[in-house]
Amino acid sequence: MTMPFYVSPEQQMKDRADFARKNISRGRGVAVLQYDNGIVLVAENRSPALHKISEIYDRIAFAAVGRYNEFENLRVAGVRSADMRGYSYDRRDVTARGLANFYAQVLGTIFSSVAEKPYEVELFVAEVGETAEQDQIYRLTYDGSVADERGYAAMGGSAEQINAFLERRYQQGQSLSTVLALAVEALGQDGNGTRRLDASQLEVAVLDRTRIQKRKFRRLVGPALDRLLTAGESAAPGSAPGSASSQAPGDVSGETPDGPPGGTSGGPTTGSPPGGPA
Repeated sequence: MTMPFYVSPEQQMKDRADFARKNISRGRGVAVLQYDNGIVLVAENRSPALHKISEIYDRIAFAAVGRYNEFENLRVAGVRSADMRGYSYDRRDVTARGLANFYAQVLGTIFSSVAEKPYEVELFVAEVGETAEQDQIYRLTYDGSVADERGYAAMGGSAEQINAFLERRYQQGQSLSTVLALAVEALGQDGNGTRRLDASQLEVAVLDRTRIQKRKFRRLVGPALDRLLTAGESAAPGSAPGSASSQAPGDVSGETPDGPPGGTSGGPTTGSPPGGPA
């Protein structure tokens, strides 16, 4: 009779953490930044159908890196939890802090369970407030750890380089176009040189506190995104005075209203099985 090898709990947790980190590091980055009128979420994503950024509730958005099927399960669970709480109590009782606690419990339980592998995901949960001081950004890791971020944050394979770049360049109170251009430039810092990303390689959404609608989430696509990127590059330090002017978020035409958060907006189309690091 063979005896099973003994593995200490510390070694088991280390092995599970190494497994999750290794696969998350293969995914491309996501950055979340505050601007003067809200929060912008920017992901490097070449797929027009498989979204990394989604709406959760009126003022709350979700962004993730890692395995698509796993963070999509978490997104749907978060939408259901928010809907249930809003229906049972009040829509104002649905908060990013509550959702971050919900995700932390789910991820922490899965990470410590020996019956299944840890989730290979990292998440952002962001909520726009009435003022910039009331904005909330939470970053959650594969083991259920939660960090309260202010101003900016990044995750994904090049998170260290992206955060270092943003730490040098980010300033509070900047316009959407300026912050968007900074985020795109930061996502191009992957440790192997600087890459220039265009609109076709990006997924961008904002939580806009100036919207009069209850739902503050909207995607930026097509000509609206192109104009914002052009305006941001023109306003960047060292650029020549350009003709493009910064555009107020509410004036952006061509914005794409997202589908109901409880739906499968951005879900995979038939015949395109997800599952790899996104």
